[in-house]
Amino acid sequence: MAGPSTLELISLTKRYGTSLAVTSINHKFRSGSYACLLGPSGCGKSTTLRMIAGHEAVTSGSILLAGSDISHLPPAKRGTAMMFQNYALFPHLSVLDNVAFSLKMKGVDKPTRHRRAGELLELVDMSKFGARLPAQLSGGQQQRIALARALITQPQVLLLDEPLSALDPFLRIRMRTELKKLQRELGITFIHVTHGQDEALALADEIVVMNNAVIEQAGPAREVFNAPRTKFVAQFMGGHNVIDLANGPVAVRSDEVSLTDVGTGVLPAVVTAIEYQGAHVALMARAHGAQDITAMIPEATFFSAPKEIGQPVGLTWPADRQHALAG
Repeated sequence: MAGPSTLELISLTKRYGTSLAVTSINHKFRSGSYACLLGPSGCGKSTTLRMIAGHEAVTSGSILLAGSDISHLPPAKRGTAMMFQNYALFPHLSVLDNVAFSLKMKGVDKPTRHRRAGELLELVDMSKFGARLPAQLSGGQQQRIALARALITQPQVLLLDEPLSALDPFLRIRMRTELKKLQRELGITFIHVTHGQDEALALADEIVVMNNAVIEQAGPAREVFNAPRTKFVAQFMGGHNVIDLANGPVAVRSDEVSLTDVGTGVLPAVVTAIEYQGAHVALMARAHGAQDITAMIPEATFFSAPKEIGQPVGLTWPADRQHALAG
C-alpha cells in the first residue's frame, strides 16, 4: 500500500513538437524520503519536476500520489508544493503576507492565515522578520520565506527546483543542512532538482541520475556513488576514473589509485599535473590510449616520496575495488 507521500511516475513523457524532453520514465519515490534529481543541464530533470507540480502538461504517462492519479489536476489540487529557483516572492507584500498568500487565495480568514504563517515562520527561524519586505532580507532569509510559503499548504510532497543555486558557497552548505533537518522533522517527501553532485550526496536518501531525457541510475546515495552502472554516471558523479582495460571499461575511485615503481602495477603512466588539496594531493597521469587518470594520494604519503610532472610511474589499485560498466 502506498504511503501518504509516495509518488510514482509511470511511463512519464514530455514532448515539445518532435523533441523529447523526458522519455517514458518510471520511478517510485518512497514516502517521507529526500530524493535528488541529478543531471546536467537539459537532461529533463526540471521538466520532470514541473510535470509533477502541474506547471507542465504531461504528454503521456501518469503521476500517482498515494496511489491516486494527479496527472491532470491543477497545481493547487495535487497535494504538492513547489519552491522555485528565484524564490518568486511578492516584493510589495510583507514576509508574513507572502507566507500567508496561498491561504488568502483559498479564502482563509486573515487571523487564521496569519496564525498559520506565524507558525511556519517559527519553523524556519524567521519569526522576527514578519513585518519586513523581501528586499530587506538576505538571500538566505528570502530562501527561508519561500520555503515557509511552500509549506503552508501542508503538501504531501515538496518540490525544490535548484533552491540553493543563488546562494554563496558558505551559505549553500549551511542551508542544505537546514533543508535536511526540516525534511526529517516534517516527515514528508522532498524532491530536489540539482546539477551539483556534492549537494545531492549531502542531502539525498536517494539519488536519481538523469541523462538525455531518461533515468540512467537510481538508488541510495552511497550506492550510486560507489557503484555507478554506466560510464556517464561514473564520470558525472565525480571521484571516479573510467579506465579502458582489455576486458572493457571499469570504474575505479580516485582514492583507490596508488603509485608504484615504473614497470610495476596495473598501468604505466606519466605524471601530467599535481594539485595540493590539503589532506590529499591530486595527481593526474596519462596512461596508454591517452587515458587521463587521477590518483587522490594522502598528503603524508605523497610527500614521503614526491613525484614531478613528466615523471614515469606505475598505477595500481585493488582488483576488488574496480567494477565493470554497462557503457
